[in-house]
Amino acid sequence: MGIVTDWFRRHLSDPQLVFLTLLLLALFAVVLTLGNMLAPVLASMVIAYLLEGPVGFCERRGLGRTASVLVVYVGFLLFVALLLFGVLPLLSRQVTDLVQQLPTMINEGTRALAELPGRHPDLVTAEQIDEVIGALRAEAVAFGQRVLSWSLAGVVGFITVLVYLVLMPLLVFFFLKDRDLILGWFRQYLPEYRRIADSVWAEVDRQVSNYIRGKFWEILIVWAANYITFLVFGLDYAMLLALLVGLSVIVPYVGAVVVTVPVVLIAWFQWGWSGEFIWFGAVFAVVQALDANILVPLLFSEVVDLHPVAIIVAILVFGGLWGFWGVFFAIPLATLVHAILTAWPRWPAGGDQDPS
Repeated sequence: MGIVTDWFRRHLSDPQLVFLTLLLLALFAVVLTLGNMLAPVLASMVIAYLLEGPVGFCERRGLGRTASVLVVYVGFLLFVALLLFGVLPLLSRQVTDLVQQLPTMINEGTRALAELPGRHPDLVTAEQIDEVIGALRAEAVAFGQRVLSWSLAGVVGFITVLVYLVLMPLLVFFFLKDRDLILGWFRQYLPEYRRIADSVWAEVDRQVSNYIRGKFWEILIVWAANYITFLVFGLDYAMLLALLVGLSVIVPYVGAVVVTVPVVLIAWFQWGWSGEFIWFGAVFAVVQALDANILVPLLFSEVVDLHPVAIIVAILVFGGLWGFWGVFFAIPLATLVHAILTAWPRWPAGGDQDPS
């Protein structure tokens, strides 16, 4: 009990640590309780944070703040328009085609599985294959029910998307244009004792900005590289699968493994055990290897090198708390924890030094 009392006396006697602790608790409480309501605001803040890099680049080239914001903002709107009117219709058609072809693919897969006991009786039995086929059919039925529920909720989803399309561009513009004004307004309510909090923020700002911008470019590059590869081979649903591969980089290690399954399965349904299938698998593996061994070190050279165990734990914890966005921001949040632990004062064990 004395050890716990001594720990609290050391740390809670420092007003800077008290402020940092209360600030973090307040931020987590806001996200947990008001995260859904404030989702457009939080998403707009992330986008503005992402665009701050190009704005700073334009300012360093001699443009004023307002002109830089306008140039970057127009580019952002053009990018969004390209996604909405160029990519989304193609994705919608490919998703529809894939859903229509799923029963045929499942039948072909079950026939291939049913042949395994005859070819490899020592490895699998007919009973085991029947269990697998039953599980696959149950999953197919469940997937069809989920698709139906998505279609029934489509009106609500469409209205939500419209709200996001109207609100978020406005919020992004004002977050960029009035960044200093907004930050100054918040700073006037902060206490004087915030040196440690400022140190943590400076480290997190550097690391997270590098990570988010690097991850954005990695998604685009991996998406484009795989789309070109799939088009060259004539793979069905090329845009949809390339987008899935691009988004898979959000989840290190796990994402690449998970997304490989649908890509390989669709390639197998299209070509079977042919030379084209083998060549496609080899090229796909090379593209994945180039991403992991060349692109990632190039884009994230300045990001804290977190241990793989720390990354996986962060994905599990924050993904469990906030779903998709928790997974997306798992590494930035882990970086925040790392920065806090780095900035937190340390004293010799058993010592009684003044933390100030």
